[in-house]
Amino acid sequence: MATMMRTSGFGVLSLLALALLAACGEQGRDAAPSPSSAPAPLVETAPTPRPATEVAERWLTQRDEGDNVDSVAVWSDGVERNWLLATAKESDILIIYDAATGERLGEAGGTGNAPGRLLRPNGLFVIDDLVWIVERDNHRLQALSLPDFAPLGIFGADVLVKPYGLWMERADTGYRIFVTDSYETVDEQVPPDAELDGRLHRFDIVDRDGRFELVEHRRLGPTEGVGRLFKVESLWGDPANDRLLVADEHPDALNLKIFDLEGRFTGETALDGELFYEPEGTALDACEDGRGFWVVTDQDHLDNRFLVLDRLGLDVLGAFTGAVTANTDGVWLHPAPLPGFPGGAFYAVHDDGNVGAFDWAEVQSALNLTPCTQDVMQ
Repeated sequence: MATMMRTSGFGVLSLLALALLAACGEQGRDAAPSPSSAPAPLVETAPTPRPATEVAERWLTQRDEGDNVDSVAVWSDGVERNWLLATAKESDILIIYDAATGERLGEAGGTGNAPGRLLRPNGLFVIDDLVWIVERDNHRLQALSLPDFAPLGIFGADVLVKPYGLWMERADTGYRIFVTDSYETVDEQVPPDAELDGRLHRFDIVDRDGRFELVEHRRLGPTEGVGRLFKVESLWGDPANDRLLVADEHPDALNLKIFDLEGRFTGETALDGELFYEPEGTALDACEDGRGFWVVTDQDHLDNRFLVLDRLGLDVLGAFTGAVTANTDGVWLHPAPLPGFPGGAFYAVHDDGNVGAFDWAEVQSALNLTPCTQDVMQ
């Protein structure tokens, strides 16, 4: 009996010891969880482009990749002729299309450096009855009259290195013209900061009875801070708001730098974090009441999109894509009516070979925008 009592006491003590060990084991697991039971770390989601609405093109011009089409602009005589002009970088010509139908009507220019000839024409701009063309490989800016394409003047050959884009406005007795210049080092790199002071050029030109004369030239571009221009091509201005938007395509600086129309950087940028590829063709629909819309291309072969911004605040209001158009370089927004486009037309280059035409009113409707021509509700 005594033996039984000793055995029973030992069993109780053993059970208590095992219970204490089990409790300590549980506390140890709570204090230092095993890797398999630890919560998974939070993973940040990579940013993606904002959703874009597809708007089908009304038409595309006949494709010819041998032309290497880059930029477009519209000229109209106000009666019968409505031309869509396009620079062809490989064939050194201006292609003339019907702006209403896309039919190819002819061409002007041709390879060479004589007046009226072209060498890798890139940006172009139509104002009054003139077309101004930037020629990258002739390192110059040239003016031709319309509709005869007679040469009227050549500028900048002594200061331009690798010019690409231009925008211009009427000023006093002539024109003020801004040209981007994306010159490089000998090993084709972006120059050091101290040499970025000529990324933007301003030419002030007077019209002396049809004879153009350069009265002032300025080299522009900050050499420090966020206003430095690294890889430039497209630009567009808004005279009513004293703004010049210059697109920077460098992967480390994808945005728009905002200058005034003297060519001074304002300290402001736009589209930071909204661009995913390369900012290219830029245009403005300026309403008479002060409203309006910027269109900026985010160029890509697969995900090409057009961002639409509020004219004043530069906030993104939406984005659209074409059914076909991709890899867009130049664009032109013609807000005035054209045959077949009563609400205006938006033209965009498609992958170096042709041009797509969009109904601008249809684009605005798809993005729920109030057109300039529509009365604003009070």
